[in-house]
Amino acid sequence: MKNGWKSVTLDSICSIARGGSPRPIKDYITEDEEGVNWIKIGDATASSKYIVKTKQRIRKEGISKSRFVKEGDFLLSNSMSFGRPYIMKTTGCIHDGWLVLSDKTGEFDQDYLYHFLGSHIAYRQFDILAAGSTVRNLNIDLVSRVKVLLPPLPTQKRIVAILDEAFEAIDKTMANTEKNLQNARELFESYLNKVFTERGEGWEEKFVSEVCDIKHGFAFKSVNFDSTGKYVVLTPGSFYEKGGFRDQGVKTKYYTKQPPPEYILQKGDFLIAMTEQAVGLLGSSLIVPKANKYLHNQRLGLVQPKAGIPWTNDFFFHQMNTNRFRAAVQRTASGVKVRHTSPKKLGAIKVYYPPSTEMQSLVANQLNTLLAETDAFRSNFFKKYGQLNSLKQSILQKAFTGELTEDFIEDQGVL
Repeated sequence: MKNGWKSVTLDSICSIARGGSPRPIKDYITEDEEGVNWIKIGDATASSKYIVKTKQRIRKEGISKSRFVKEGDFLLSNSMSFGRPYIMKTTGCIHDGWLVLSDKTGEFDQDYLYHFLGSHIAYRQFDILAAGSTVRNLNIDLVSRVKVLLPPLPTQKRIVAILDEAFEAIDKTMANTEKNLQNARELFESYLNKVFTERGEGWEEKFVSEVCDIKHGFAFKSVNFDSTGKYVVLTPGSFYEKGGFRDQGVKTKYYTKQPPPEYILQKGDFLIAMTEQAVGLLGSSLIVPKANKYLHNQRLGLVQPKAGIPWTNDFFFHQMNTNRFRAAVQRTASGVKVRHTSPKKLGAIKVYYPPSTEMQSLVANQLNTLLAETDAFRSNFFKKYGQLNSLKQSILQKAFTGELTEDFIEDQGVL
């Protein structure tokens, strides 16, 4: 360790306390401007350093049943994405999903500690300390034992100045990259919607019920799911919000029994999500990628074209992902906790199509090509985003081992 640096436990430089919730919380929520800010996880974002305002307030009587925090305090999320630090730029009360850290010695620069708590050096400690717990969260005892590498205050300020300049440049690059991805997606969606609003001559106009049948799937019992089954049960979670098949990874549901044969899906089968399992999924469609592996459950509609109707899966897949069609699906939905639609309601939506599969394929191929380019751009975006995040952590690692210099930053091409 460099001269003047020391390793201290977090509780030696900060007072650490847990939040609390007045209960039942609904009795304390108020719209009165004299109320106290009620700080929830949703008031912080992954890209934000500060918490500056809240969506809700509680009555002043709730302060004694909660934990009041002041400007300059640190908040740590102690569950879910635990260990994520935020700095308070306002005052208010916190629930028990937060830990609050208050400076008690004046030995650290606020921004220095923020960067340290956001580094892998701190996160690895959080991760190790929380390992073995039934519920992975951070309590006061665990956080108290986290070791902080603390140089003299002038050195802390110099490190912060370098980090802030470097991270501003990185964040600008990340924002531009994200904007480019958004522009690419908007370009595709603009072209997609234009194809189906400025339709070619001779296109047919019919109701969904006139061109296809939509059938419910089977209610597979959850007791027959485990990690070793042969078949994968598709759910609304198997769809991307903009359509297409999503591999659910560890969330995949495998079915262990021999299913009814009519619910074993074949390659090229067309499905539409009829339940809003998550925001944006209602009305999403996918084309089954493989035969005799996937099962059709009751929350999905199997779309089967009627005899004599020219039908190309890719063409109708794209049409069902237009803004017009998805908005029409939303208008058919009902339900309070979980919104859902039905084959009959979907049947009342209009579709438009060329009278031959050859013409449909021509349109679909053009859309497929543009979509593939957009997806490639999206893959490159996530690769670039990951590289930039790794660069941030590399810089932080150098900062907290006393090896950070302007020359190192310049060598990374940041400044």
